[in-house]
Amino acid sequence: QVQLVESGGGLVQAGGSLRLSCVASRRTFSSYPMGWFRQAPGKEREFVAAISWSSGTRSYADSVRGRFTISRDNEKNTGYLQMNNLKPEDTAVYYCAADHRPYIVGVPTTPDKFGSWGQGTQVTVSS
Repeated sequence: QVQLVESGGGLVQAGGSLRLSCVASRRTFSSYPMGWFRQAPGKEREFVAAISWSSGTRSYADSVRGRFTISRDNEKNTGYLQMNNLKPEDTAVYYCAADHRPYIVGVPTTPDKFGSWGQGTQVTVSS
């Protein structure tokens, strides 16, 4: 499996920005789709964004589209989530995840498609 480590979370005021990073332990990460999910207290895990192995396809939840940008640098085995214009409702633990299907064209958006998960990083947005 691929070990994933998220970083970049923290406390930010509404309207601010954060950039999350997800560093993978294996080179095979570069061939996998990857995504970001979040889970707020008392709520179910929620899809945020996903990206194909080549960055050719990206998908966003309606709640973050236009504010968040998912990207990756396969040479660094790292995925990113740029979060702009943050809102209090964005407060959650954010998890990165990697699919285990190499070089697929599509991008998964459901948790069951992702075989590796990071430990999560807390994002708190104050009003």
